[in-house]
Amino acid sequence: MHVISQHEFGGPEVLRYEEVEDLEPGSGEVRIAVGASGVHLIDTTIRRGEEFGALPAPTLPMTPGREVAGLVDRIGGGVDSGWLGKRVVAHLGAASGGYAEQAVASADRIHEVPPELTFSDAVAAIGTGRTAVGILDLAPIKASDVVLIPSAAGGLGSALVQHANRAGAFVIGLAGGPAKTDVVRTLGADVVIDYLRPDWQVALKGALGDRTPTVVFDGVAGEVGQVLYDLLGKGGHLVQFGWTANEPTVYDDPDRPVVPVLGPAMMARPGGIASLEAESLALAAEGTVKAVVGSTFGLDQAAEAHRALESRRTFGKVVLVGGAV
Repeated sequence: MHVISQHEFGGPEVLRYEEVEDLEPGSGEVRIAVGASGVHLIDTTIRRGEEFGALPAPTLPMTPGREVAGLVDRIGGGVDSGWLGKRVVAHLGAASGGYAEQAVASADRIHEVPPELTFSDAVAAIGTGRTAVGILDLAPIKASDVVLIPSAAGGLGSALVQHANRAGAFVIGLAGGPAKTDVVRTLGADVVIDYLRPDWQVALKGALGDRTPTVVFDGVAGEVGQVLYDLLGKGGHLVQFGWTANEPTVYDDPDRPVVPVLGPAMMARPGGIASLEAESLALAAEGTVKAVVGSTFGLDQAAEAHRALESRRTFGKVVLVGGAV
């Protein structure tokens, strides 16, 4: 089978398309012939050898990627034979191995892909989709809220825009450039701001009018996060889940608290992570919260996928397609 191998830390060029031995599932495991693999911004951090939150730098050599969808083509001991031939999706957790034509997953971590979804849709739902559901469990949106969402054309941002719109809130999405702002507009945002324009802050304040923001969903931080935090009214809150600007910001006004949502709080949900995944897949299958897959690459183009993601040339979920299925 073919995989993307990483033998050293560094830039996208360290991702090599190689041929290795086929995988064999162990007891309680299934082998998936992969049709789509999810690519996440965290993957680029791991590739550089940097720690991200509780995730330590991996042991090399490795195959990156933690989200896969495809067909079960082999099962290990103790696994129900009914899984053979099923369309499934799995988040591999802290393990690696997703950028490949085959992946092995524990049978208790897989979900059957609803017939309404493609493999790429399922990968988006199992990763960023489940994170959006988990965030909103801890920081629910009310119809009376005025919500600001930066990076609204990204995989997670696009899901949050739809969830906020579904809740009946007034939603302002921010994205960079006309192509991305067009995407956010189609997702139901009431106002869309292009924060690559020099006058974006003036445009945002004008769009707010007499409204006072009550919620900021912040995975960006840096200058943009600080501007949005400063606009929050007293009693409002900022939901923090990352800092893609690579500039963590200190938000320290007790009248506008920060709600951190990643890590143990999300893991403590009744039913665990599996329940978040199941809910996200169901919402995507219903079309209630669509999985936005905006950027796809072949498996052998993993390095280019990383370059595009790091240079902000992508929107929606980034997926590697055309593995073994």
